[in-house]
Amino acid sequence: MINYVSRFLLSAFFVISSNYATAAGKPNIIIIVADDLGYADLSIQGCKDFHTPHIDSIAKNGVRCTSGYVSGPYCSPTRAGLLTGRYQQRFGHEFNPGPAGNKSPTFGLSLDETPLPQLLKNAGYKTGMVGKWHLGHNENFHPTKRGFDEYFGFLGGANSYTSGQNIFRGTMPVQEKEYLTEAFAREAVAFVDKQKKDPFFLYLAFNAVHTPLEESPKHLFEIDKIPNKNRRTYASMVFAMDDAVGKLLAKLEKENLAENTLIFFISDNGGPEGANFSDNGPLNGVKATTWEGGIRVPFFVQWKASLPKGKTFDNPVIQLDILPTILAATGGEFSHKKKLDGVNLLQGRYRGTKKPVCCKP
Repeated sequence: MINYVSRFLLSAFFVISSNYATAAGKPNIIIIVADDLGYADLSIQGCKDFHTPHIDSIAKNGVRCTSGYVSGPYCSPTRAGLLTGRYQQRFGHEFNPGPAGNKSPTFGLSLDETPLPQLLKNAGYKTGMVGKWHLGHNENFHPTKRGFDEYFGFLGGANSYTSGQNIFRGTMPVQEKEYLTEAFAREAVAFVDKQKKDPFFLYLAFNAVHTPLEESPKHLFEIDKIPNKNRRTYASMVFAMDDAVGKLLAKLEKENLAENTLIFFISDNGGPEGANFSDNGPLNGVKATTWEGGIRVPFFVQWKASLPKGKTFDNPVIQLDILPTILAATGGEFSHKKKLDGVNLLQGRYRGTKKPVCCKP
């Protein structure tokens, strides 16, 4: 495991105060997770053959963490760590469950853990999830039983973008007619529209750009110039996700919510280059390995009310830090009963000590 004991925190870029909630009230919270995205598959991360202006804008309007990591090299364990702020090995969730047809009724995010949506719901937030769950199929593991007021998406680890099958609204199966990434954009925007008067938490977990390789019905002209057909398909899938993020960001702007919304963007692991034709750039290794290419991911944080614009932060951060950071940003008035392995990135401390940050940005 990576040693984070000596790393600096993002507090170098924050105005530290005892209460992070702004005069506008508690911030809205959005976590956006890409699936199997290559480290170098965003233009701000060095991608040359297509552009991702909307996802890039999160970094350009906030902080790009160049050494962002996840606590597992594949999908389900990373999500378990993300939503608990704890290493997934602590509760036996270090592996994927396998194909949907082999799903175990006992597999799921441990019922002994209190996940982020439940903590935020307890604090008065409206909570919604759109997208890939991958943390249990049985009823007791369902998103609406783990703190989400609303859910739209699929429960497994992968899904067709075009068949419209295996999709649920709440616990009810529905037939989806749109390309799935576009449907997720529609549902995310609808959730914001419905909850815009109250503090809300939206967990937008794309299955893009996980296999199967299924071309988006709309893509940039520049994609047609990519020589490799599979890479062209992949690029169109990334573009669809970027377009979806753009629609969500535009909705926040339209409703005057962008200033006081804390947004995280990560990938759940590195790209499986041979499977979906992603690109991890200079990193060695791919998804399912613990080399850099498997666990180092794009990691952006935007909070216009509190973070400066266009900064980069080069010291390591990890997806486990997202939960304690959100707890601090929302007031920190509700406690977590178990040891958190992530740290509050708003706090001017070293991990495990009370030594203040010594270096200016």
